[in-house]
Order: sequence, then C-alpha cells, then structure tokens
Amino acid sequence: MSRIPTPATIADAPDAARPLLEQVEKQLGQVPNMFRLIANSPAALDGYLSLSGALAKGRLTAATRERIALAVAEVNGCSYCLSAHSYLARNLAKLDDAEITANRSGASNDPRADAAVRFAAEVARERGHVSDNDLRAVKLAGYDDDEVIEIVLHVALNSLTNYVNEVATTDIDFPAVSVRQAA
Repeated sequence: MSRIPTPATIADAPDAARPLLEQVEKQLGQVPNMFRLIANSPAALDGYLSLSGALAKGRLTAATRERIALAVAEVNGCSYCLSAHSYLARNLAKLDDAEITANRSGASNDPRADAAVRFAAEVARERGHVSDNDLRAVKLAGYDDDEVIEIVLHVALNSLTNYVNEVATTDIDFPAVSVRQAA
C-alpha cells in the first residue's frame, strides 16, 4: 500500500492537476498510479510531464528511451518503474525478452544502443561522475553532444520517478517485475 495517498480518480485529484491527468488519460487510455500520485502536487506533475514531453521530441528513439528507463530502474531498485517500463518496452517499443534482460543488466543487444544504455547505467550508478573513457565510449558509438545530454536527462527523469515511487511505495498497476540488483 502506498505510503502517500494516491487519488483514486481524476476527480479526486487537486483541481489544478485534473487537466493534466486528463491529458495522460487521453494519451495512454488510462491514468497509471504514478501519475495520480504525483498529482498530489500539480506543480510536480506539470514539471514531470513537461520534461517528459520535451524529451520525447528529442533524437533518442522510443526504444532507446525504454532501454535507458529499464537500466536506471534496475540501478535505482524501483520495482514500480521496472514493471511499467518492462510493459512499455514489450508492448510499445516492441523489445523482446532478451533485450529487456540485457537492458536491466545495463546493456543492449543492439550495438549502438548498447553504448547509450551502458553510459546511462554508469551515469545512474556514479551519480553523474563518469570518466572521460565513459564519455568517449558513447561518442565513439555515434552519439553526439546533444544526444549525450538527452541520455543524461533521461537518467535524471527516470531517477525522479524511481525516487518518487520508492518513497511512496506506489502500488504497482502493471504486471509486476521485481528488482534483481539494486545498487
């Protein structure tokens, strides 16, 4: 059970959060618990949705974004996000089980994506204190400066939701996946 009350419906959320939750429902067809939880602070929900929406317009593919989300959720030990992104990776990004397993281990079976996922996992593990070699490796794989910045921001965005969900112990409303190696 969540340690922070989660509004049961859009109507139960604060007035200022309702239009934002309605947008989520329109986009996803439902409003997952995490969004309703964050709606306790309309400003936080607006900030999260704004950053998420802006990054979705970036250069990283949806599949790479899901790969990064899986790696970061595993590093941060967040079962809610691991469950949500396993579902999204499988059903929206069309990643197979072998790829999802690799992503959870901080890698990818796709050579280019592997560099991004390895870099993202290192950013998460080291809280941004990566080495010159780490940065060089992701650039040698073909990621330019703006894509590197996007990778870092995806780590931050996913860490934000990991932390919120772990603090709240958000009830998982996706097929549950357990963390195997919290850092």
